[in-house]
Amino acid sequence: RDDDDINDVASMAGVNVNEESARIMAANSDLVGSQMQSCKDEPFLAAIPLHKRILETAKKLGITDVPAEVVTFISHATQSRLRAVLEKVTVITQHRMESYKDDEWYEQATDVRSQLKFFEQLERLEKQRKDEQEREILLKAAK
Repeated sequence: RDDDDINDVASMAGVNVNEESARIMAANSDLVGSQMQSCKDEPFLAAIPLHKRILETAKKLGITDVPAEVVTFISHATQSRLRAVLEKVTVITQHRMESYKDDEWYEQATDVRSQLKFFEQLERLEKQRKDEQEREILLKAAK
């Protein structure tokens, strides 16, 4: 029943499904039955130094031989872990860049900048007062 519906829609559009599938098979005939190969499996980390480090650690545990597949596996695991960490860091940085100032659901609890400005102003006033006291002491000593 579904094939009839597809054929009805295709014939309404002026398309012959059998002819189209024959054209596709003719155009891609060199691909039909051919074997596809994936790309070369390249390790993420340098294999020789990584193998030496793994052998050093394995010797401490009493293991004398470590196959090359272990090095490849650890290299891919490292790449996967690093990718996951970088994705999380990317999400974190995007969250930190978001501004909630205009959002009506958020209310500002503290304003650190204004607090710092207030403390800086207090320090300036305190410094001015001490300078005036020193100036008065010097004037009294000079008289």
